[in-house]
Amino acid sequence: MLDYTLPHDDPLGVLSSTRFVMERAESVRLDLEALAKIAAELGPLMSAAPDWHDARHFSDGTWRTAGWVLALDALNFCFWSTTNERWRVEWQGRIEDGYWALAAALTRAAEEGRPIWDPRYLQTLTPRDVAHILRPYDENAPEIPLFPIRVQNLHELARGLLEGFPESANPVQALIGSADGSAVELVRIVTERFPSFNDVALYQEQEVRFYKRAQILVSDLAGAFNGRGFGDFHDLNLLTAFADYKIPQVLRGFNALVYSPELDAAIAERRLIPMGSAWEVEIRAATIWACELLRRDLAEDGRLFRATEIDWILWLAGQSLPDTMPPYHRTLTVFY
Repeated sequence: MLDYTLPHDDPLGVLSSTRFVMERAESVRLDLEALAKIAAELGPLMSAAPDWHDARHFSDGTWRTAGWVLALDALNFCFWSTTNERWRVEWQGRIEDGYWALAAALTRAAEEGRPIWDPRYLQTLTPRDVAHILRPYDENAPEIPLFPIRVQNLHELARGLLEGFPESANPVQALIGSADGSAVELVRIVTERFPSFNDVALYQEQEVRFYKRAQILVSDLAGAFNGRGFGDFHDLNLLTAFADYKIPQVLRGFNALVYSPELDAAIAERRLIPMGSAWEVEIRAATIWACELLRRDLAEDGRLFRATEIDWILWLAGQSLPDTMPPYHRTLTVFY
């Protein structure tokens, strides 16, 4: 029997609000035996937490990296396409797609002398400027999905930083410093100051919290700075997994997520799953709890990982899935 007992501390309310969903879900359930199998089969991958550092991630060891990460995660959502051709970016002779295309595009912009990390620069960007920064590898190729919202998000980020810390010469540093080394507090600040990060839904008239991009922002800062400086947080263990569309696909491929026939058919037919629908909320809630239960299972074997690290490992595994893997659910959303 699945144990949805809450941990001693759930300060963000992500686990408690998603537990409410899991105890009432009608279309999604978890398979405990399959979760145990994942823990065993992914053991070699879980020998160590993945390293954030990658050539596609800009990193200079200064506050600029922190500002770059803020911009990255303001735009880190919805890379799938309704057509057969996805948005792709060329960088250093390679064609990147999905999340890595976004990271490469922003690193390319930095290499071109664009201070992506500076809110004063971001507030001046026109849609044409953003289109150039995110330009695809070919002028006839599709642009990034939900482009107008991405422009809005960059302006929201700039406005929130400049208006929130008007006396500071470095609003990025002031934002992170205001959390006083707490990952949880920084998530709270970000979701309150930047509405596009406030990732909540309603399920049977109850608020459900996911905070996907806010939590991944904090996790990215920790990874970018190796847990020091701008990435020094004393409570990273209190963050949860990042509920998106790739992790559920991986979990479902291992039969850990079980869908109702109706939901299974909708995803197989690549039908749009509306944001905030019962189906979507149940998928995301199950993702949160699958990673939490995996964390507990691994901890019993002496393998101590944070839920965020387990998410990252599964996400990396999801970047090279076989064609036999079931498709991911498709939801047009700014939250993942």
